[in-house]
Amino acid sequence: MPPPLCPRLALLLTLAALMAACRQPTDRLFAFSSDAPSRVGLVPLENGVLVGNEAGRLLRLKLQGESPWQVELGREVAARPTVSGDSVIVGTVGGTLVSLALGDGTERWRLTGQPPVLTPLVSDSSSVYVVAPDGSVRAHAVDSGEVRWKRPLPSGAPRPDATRPLPAPVLAGGLVVVVLGDAGLFALAPQDGTVRWRRPLAQVLGLEAHGEALYVSTRKGQVLALGAAEGQVRWQQTPAIAFTSPPSFAQGHVWVGAEDNLLLALSPLDGREVSRQGLPAPLVTQVAEFREWVLVPTRGSQGWLLALKHKEGPPVFSLRMDTPLLSRPVVIGDQLLLLGQDGRVLSWRLQPPKS
Repeated sequence: MPPPLCPRLALLLTLAALMAACRQPTDRLFAFSSDAPSRVGLVPLENGVLVGNEAGRLLRLKLQGESPWQVELGREVAARPTVSGDSVIVGTVGGTLVSLALGDGTERWRLTGQPPVLTPLVSDSSSVYVVAPDGSVRAHAVDSGEVRWKRPLPSGAPRPDATRPLPAPVLAGGLVVVVLGDAGLFALAPQDGTVRWRRPLAQVLGLEAHGEALYVSTRKGQVLALGAAEGQVRWQQTPAIAFTSPPSFAQGHVWVGAEDNLLLALSPLDGREVSRQGLPAPLVTQVAEFREWVLVPTRGSQGWLLALKHKEGPPVFSLRMDTPLLSRPVVIGDQLLLLGQDGRVLSWRLQPPKS
């Protein structure tokens, strides 16, 4: 394992890199305000993104910075919506679940009286999967909203904190993998909710599926690779005292934010640390990639986004949002879109230097 960076040295290196990144290989395209703070994250589409906010507004935003439709849902959208075919399914903290037409925002069905939707939704071609604050999981038919099955929290399992969102579920290995607080990971059959495997694991920050592997990070500095289909541990490492972010797979490595504003790159083969780099503020979400760059958003009030080349020194460039970045960047073609906590969506054209 490489020796840890001195925090003061890491900060000095980072600040020097930010000052050096004056000539940006980027071209500012637009800034769009959703008119309310947002903690939802962007949902990428073929030609744009979806944005939800605390005012209960869901809107579609094109790559040119124009919004063809907006829908007012009445209560905060606190969890990332999901897209299945030509339908958008979105939930609110008031317990409403709504299906909208992707093309024009027309409402297709609506369910009320549901538990608050605090955890991101996931879907396949036939079902949308909803994790409730009490740890129960249910599947609704995409076309009608009808409940296909419901799976309560297993008897004897510790109940999640109902006031906090749970990590986003993932579809991996033909299963729906959910995190139910300190009860750990459950892999459910999408057809009927049967538990196919379970992995007790506390304080999970998030999941990332890549190929046949499922990567998991915890607040206690653990990172694991599991077989997505059967849940067997392939490797487990503890490279930090505490992690601050879910894992990400980019540029052939597993990336995770650690305490003291560090970014760690791990080998996907055995989880051994490959590199670490200081950041100006914590990474609390997932990174993205564009060609040979890793795009790293940070939570500090200045909202720096750094573009890094693995093991190649200081950042290639940096962008400042002046608001914390709490969600994963979206890259569509050569266009970058970032959502700030203040609800602004900013976009740049990425222009790598010609080799």
